[in-house]
Amino acid sequence: MSVSRVTGARRELPSATDARPESGRSRAARRRRWCTPWLYLLVPLALLGAFTYVPVVNMFFYSFTDWDGLSPDRDFVGAGNYVDLFTRSQYFGVFTVSLFYLVGSAVQIAVALYFATILSFSTRFQNLFKGILFFPYMVNGVAIGFVFLYFFQPGGTLDTVLGLVGMEPRLWLGDPDLVNTSLAGVSVWRFMGLNLVLFIGAIQSIPPELYEAAALDGASRWQQFRHIIAPGIKPIISLSVILAVSGALSVFEIPYIMTGGSNNSETFVIQTIELAFDFNKVGLASASAVVLLLIVLLITWVQRLLIPDERVELS
Repeated sequence: MSVSRVTGARRELPSATDARPESGRSRAARRRRWCTPWLYLLVPLALLGAFTYVPVVNMFFYSFTDWDGLSPDRDFVGAGNYVDLFTRSQYFGVFTVSLFYLVGSAVQIAVALYFATILSFSTRFQNLFKGILFFPYMVNGVAIGFVFLYFFQPGGTLDTVLGLVGMEPRLWLGDPDLVNTSLAGVSVWRFMGLNLVLFIGAIQSIPPELYEAAALDGASRWQQFRHIIAPGIKPIISLSVILAVSGALSVFEIPYIMTGGSNNSETFVIQTIELAFDFNKVGLASASAVVLLLIVLLITWVQRLLIPDERVELS
């Protein structure tokens, strides 16, 4: 009896190998496991820092100077560039042009959501319509700008089509009251395909059993959209809103190619580029870029507060 107790006690004692401190070989292996992922990330992180974060830091620095982009002298002017932006209407007033693109973005999201809902279910020529709607997003923006220059020119395609129904031709890109609406329409046509693909992917991730159960309960398509699709793709809709707002505030290539910012179509980005390269006011242009960045971040933060990304459990 006593022998068994002694034996059991010996079995419960820690072995000599367990009490021995960690060997140098195991420490080296653990260190190697920790370092290996960072070695793979070293080059991407270096490129990200060199081409993203370092230029951003330089941009913040330039925004407090009067640098012209060429001279080695950079006099510190403090917040003078920011004061000029917010006190001179010709600088900050161009944000009003972004309102046209914000309205166009809302139309774009609504139309993309409508077509995505229809094309997510069994529809004739389903893949054909998906390709047609997504194709404009694949085309280069410069090419789209030149195509729509001919579309909107006097006596061009649009005037010809409208003339068939008795409407008079108009200066779509020459009239300050029409130019921004025309350019915003081009942006809607081009970028709707991106939202369409995002919405279709989100809708198809919803379990099909939910649609079958809703159909058995007599739910209409609108009721299925309202109670199943809209809550199920809420994070994607939130992402699309953020992309739409940031895109509307930073519109550049379409108005720059089609009008060059003339006829009251100059956007904030076009003005920033002109300040930097046409008027050699790199400090003021950097301040403009900083303001645009802060506005986008602020809108994103407010949108996150109002519509938090909560995981939706559909049942």
